[in-house]
Amino acid sequence: MKLHERKGPRLLSLVIALIFALTVHPNKGQAQITAAQGLEADIPFQFYAGNAKLPPGKYFIRVLDDTDLNVMEISSADGRTTALFDVEAVQAKSTPKGELIFNKYGNRYFLEQLFDDGVRSGSQVVESRYEQRVDKGTVEAEEHVPAHHRTS
Repeated sequence: MKLHERKGPRLLSLVIALIFALTVHPNKGQAQITAAQGLEADIPFQFYAGNAKLPPGKYFIRVLDDTDLNVMEISSADGRTTALFDVEAVQAKSTPKGELIFNKYGNRYFLEQLFDDGVRSGSQVVESRYEQRVDKGTVEAEEHVPAHHRTS
C-alpha cells in the first residue's frame, strides 16, 4: 500500500469527526438572547446604550436578524425612541436572573450586560467612545434592572 492511499481514510475520519463536533457543540444563537423573544425592562433612569442617550422608561431589547448576534436594538414601548448597539458574547459568573446590568459613573448610567433568566451566556455591550472618555475613577456602582421575556 502506498503512502497516499493510507491518508484517504484518515482524512475522511477527521472530516466526519469535525462535522460531528460542530453539530453537537452549541452555537452562539442558543447561548444569547434570542431575536424572537427579546427582553423587556422598565429602566428608571436616563442611560446610554452604545452611542445613544435614552430617557427612563419601558424598553424592548432584541437581537437584530442577520447580524451574527452582534447587533441589538433597544426601543421604547411607545415607539418614539430606537437605537442600535454592538454586543459580544459574555459568560456570567453564576446563573443570572433575567437582568440588564449598568455601569454607573457619577450620574451617568451605561448599559453593560444583558442576561436572560437562567442562562449563563449573555451579551456584553461594546463600550462606546463616550464611555471610554468617562473618568473610570468615578465608577460608583453597578445597577441591576430586572428584565423578562417580552410579551406581545
